[in-house]
Amino acid sequence: MVKNITIFTTTTCAYCPMVKRYLGAKGLAYDEVNLDQHPERQQEALAISGALTVPVTVVTKHDDTKEVVVGYNLAKLAPAVA
Repeated sequence: MVKNITIFTTTTCAYCPMVKRYLGAKGLAYDEVNLDQHPERQQEALAISGALTVPVTVVTKHDDTKEVVVGYNLAKLAPAVA
């Protein structure tokens, strides 16, 4: 079971709305961190993902393990939120 989902996005990201639509269609709530509005959190996103690209989707499970999906990657995202 999923406890929490956080998506790191930017205003100009083309794939970010696709991830948000996918999660919304699944009825999953998420927190969005727009890095254009919160540049102080860019290091956090980089540390979590090892990537300078967005979206970075962090799925926290009930046992507090985290699964990190970079980009619009349904092959990884779908099982992470299942």
